[in-house]
Amino acid sequence: MGVHVVGRGIVFVDLALGQISMLGVAVANYFEKDPTVISIIFTMVGAFLLSFIKIKDKRLKQEAIIGIVYAVASAVTVLFISKAPTVNPIFPKYSSAASSPLLPRRLLQWRLCSALLGSHTHFSEKFFELTEKFENHEVEDIGVFNLWNFLFYLSIGLSIVLAVRIAGVIPVFSYLIIPPVSAILLTRKRSAAVIVALTVSVVGVS
Repeated sequence: MGVHVVGRGIVFVDLALGQISMLGVAVANYFEKDPTVISIIFTMVGAFLLSFIKIKDKRLKQEAIIGIVYAVASAVTVLFISKAPTVNPIFPKYSSAASSPLLPRRLLQWRLCSALLGSHTHFSEKFFELTEKFENHEVEDIGVFNLWNFLFYLSIGLSIVLAVRIAGVIPVFSYLIIPPVSAILLTRKRSAAVIVALTVSVVGVS
């Protein structure tokens, strides 16, 4: 996923989707609902809306729009936190560990991660074909709504929902961006870049 993110020039998309997920948690906290379900719904809606971003004006970058989305989501999150009937003192961690049993939640996470890995492996050509169009500024050929573009943003969003709860925003951002940037600097082949990025990620975790 990081190779696509860097290739498209949308390196802050994980922060934006992560913040949208946190907005969902803040809204759930405000209405005293299950934060896991609400955050996933917010992330899916955010992914749907972000998939429409296609900048044709060469003076602008997608990062600018994504940055605005992040800023607005952050501001609204703070607003809901300040108005919530009960404010969790460790809310910045956005943990919902107490909302569901550990084992079922872990099984759900593994199943979702397996599904995301399988989809990006099986449909890799579709995703890379779309990424190349963004790299070559051929967004006119993509259309108003593109299913594969939406599925890409959705997969990023769902991955972030899972990863942020485990590691936090900054580590997730680092592992999404640093490995593919290292890979792109080391090789020009697409398949090799994916392998190098995965290797750097594994070494980093070790």
